[in-house]
Amino acid sequence: MNVLLRSRSTGVVLVAIAAALWGLDAWIRQPLARSTDVATIVFGEHLVLVLCTLPFALGALTAVLRLGWRYVLAAVVIGAGSSALATILFTQAFVEGTDYVTPVVLQKIQPVVAVIAARFVLGERPRPRFVLYIVPALLGAWLIGVQSPLHPTVHGLKPSLYAIGAAILWALGTVLGRYLARMLRFEHVTTLRFIFGLPASAIALLVLGTPTFASAHDTVWIAILALVTGLVALSLYYYGLKRTPAVAASLAELAFPVSAILVGYFKFGQTLTGWQWVGVGLTSLVVVLLPARPAATFEVVPAPAPA
Repeated sequence: MNVLLRSRSTGVVLVAIAAALWGLDAWIRQPLARSTDVATIVFGEHLVLVLCTLPFALGALTAVLRLGWRYVLAAVVIGAGSSALATILFTQAFVEGTDYVTPVVLQKIQPVVAVIAARFVLGERPRPRFVLYIVPALLGAWLIGVQSPLHPTVHGLKPSLYAIGAAILWALGTVLGRYLARMLRFEHVTTLRFIFGLPASAIALLVLGTPTFASAHDTVWIAILALVTGLVALSLYYYGLKRTPAVAASLAELAFPVSAILVGYFKFGQTLTGWQWVGVGLTSLVVVLLPARPAATFEVVPAPAPA
């Protein structure tokens, strides 16, 4: 039992580290977006990542096909949806929106969607004590994303729909990633995400009419972005997710907005309000305390039989 608890604690820590790395990618992604289309960046990332994981491709595809069509469908949703489409949707919400608040605030529904999906897909049911984690975590995330938390503003239907779509896809990615990680090696789950994400990002190029490749200078930075916040972060993420319930992982992933806003402060000179600093501290506290009591967040009940 103690070994199992330590394994789960380590898993939560690794998921949080991976999420923090995703927040750091703005350091490179934001300057890139000024000179290269979003879809071009996402396609370039997936191309690099598929090349890096090519030695695992045959084994990953063979393993998931052996498990049946439900696991194949989960891998397709993770790759095409959570990896390619969600990244494009979330970034597009900023491009078409008139304010920073809309996509950031709406993205915070991700843990809620993950909890609901985990109940039906994985049979994970939050314990009553889970409220002691999720309420402060969501409150902290709200304070981070909204400079005037008592007077929030939301503008534009399309940016809102883009942000909600990205949040739902990322939440499903957490749950389905856990679904796959219980049966597959973590490197196979990582590889499948990239394999199915590449054709989806290529289709996005055609739909949006954007160039396939960036300039030589931007291509180098896209490769760096893919290796650091893609290959390294997702390898840590799926290794940790194999040992972490999706319910706990959804909270550990809130390390993402914390690191993202710190990048904005230290790298891009973004000014933080007092409420935002409170949000950073509150959300960070939840992420730090979560590994100590991972079993307090959920219990496993029999999941409904698949249709």
